[in-house]
Amino acid sequence: MFRKILFALLTTLVLSNAHAQETNTTQLVYIIPIKKTIEPALLYVVRRGVDEAVRNDADAIIFEMDTPGGAVNAAEGIISVITKTDIPTYTFVENDAYSAGAIIALATPNIYMAPGSVIGAATPMMMTPMGGVQEMPEAVEEKMTSAVAAMVRSAAEQGGHDPQLAEAMVRADMEYSVNGKVISKEGRLLTLTNEEAQQLVGEDQHPLLSKGTVKDIDALLETIGLPNAEKRTLRVTAAERIARLIAGIAPILMIIGLGGLWLEFKTPGFGIFGIAGISCLLLFFFGHHIAGLAGMEDVLLFFLGIILLAVEIFITPGFGFMGFSGLLLIFISFISAMSEHMPGKWQPISFEPETFTLPFLKVVLSFIGSIALVAIVGKFVPQTRMFQSLTLDSVSPDIEDHEELVGQEGVARSDLRPGGTAYFNDRKIDVVTYGDYIPRQTPIRIVEVHGNRIIVEDISLG
Repeated sequence: MFRKILFALLTTLVLSNAHAQETNTTQLVYIIPIKKTIEPALLYVVRRGVDEAVRNDADAIIFEMDTPGGAVNAAEGIISVITKTDIPTYTFVENDAYSAGAIIALATPNIYMAPGSVIGAATPMMMTPMGGVQEMPEAVEEKMTSAVAAMVRSAAEQGGHDPQLAEAMVRADMEYSVNGKVISKEGRLLTLTNEEAQQLVGEDQHPLLSKGTVKDIDALLETIGLPNAEKRTLRVTAAERIARLIAGIAPILMIIGLGGLWLEFKTPGFGIFGIAGISCLLLFFFGHHIAGLAGMEDVLLFFLGIILLAVEIFITPGFGFMGFSGLLLIFISFISAMSEHMPGKWQPISFEPETFTLPFLKVVLSFIGSIALVAIVGKFVPQTRMFQSLTLDSVSPDIEDHEELVGQEGVARSDLRPGGTAYFNDRKIDVVTYGDYIPRQTPIRIVEVHGNRIIVEDISLG
């Protein structure tokens, strides 16, 4: 009996271990659709997909393509993401891979095409706001064509394809041939059908561009040796479309966010400035996190900077090490949140100046803009009814509009930022400054009285 029980236990353990090994060896493939017009929002999807693939140790990434093309800058960003991963990448051309789509496909080492599909024609075009094609001046056209040709050659080199073949997709004024065999005559952009793209050329008889024609994704997985792999398909979410908008207005969000928080520090209680500041900064980090740029470490750096800045303002008035450190952490968190990172990792794609130049410029301009915002608000807003409503709620209700209060001197009981409390002849009264900061225990004088609004000034400096 004991032997039977022991045998049953051993059998269970062996089967469980075998099942665990089978589970652990399950192959995983990420499928990232590149459908319809290529736009910046697609870059966020690709970045998220590659990031997830890296984190989950995927065996392959397949770009399922059917696109007439789109924004060249979005394609350039997608190529940058593709070339930063060590996971094998494939392009499956389902129907069309024109223009920006062809450029992206060239950056992947493995291209497969469905029957009847085509790839090529990557010449740049200027689109009108209504979606039509706009004629370009000759100098502008040559400049754009030259830039796109360089980018497409670079993409082809990174994908292991012939750079001259890639350039023939951009320039109609060049002939493309392999070992004397003309593939594309001068006067037409290179566009290849699936049969033409897989033809064997050269002395070593290698495929011209496509490694083969397959019916669908499943057939492709069978061809590359991943027939039983788990497939995960990425989709463009509403949040990623919002992230596109947020990334475009990032400097405005930073200006309002920083300016709002600073004004909130300077006013009593918690009101509209704090709500606006926090909301804008949360939107900023949310958008860049969805875009695959900002990580939680950037958010933590930002809040640590805010805490240090608050300690400097509320606990140790003045401005010293704590305040400087807080501003520095906030500055770094913004730059890091807008810098492109390695897929699946926290560090930037490189530590070259080019990685941080644009984010640095945006942050500097945003800091300058927030200072200007605070100056404008500090000068004009205290005179408005809105600002008075923010500061009058805390004023002592037994103070009436007595002109005899003007000229009385007392001492600030609390820091005035610009609102707070003060003592006049042993009487505690809520007061407000013109927007200036006055530390507690500072001698002050009442200079104006408007109903319940008592305005004071600092007399400690004579």
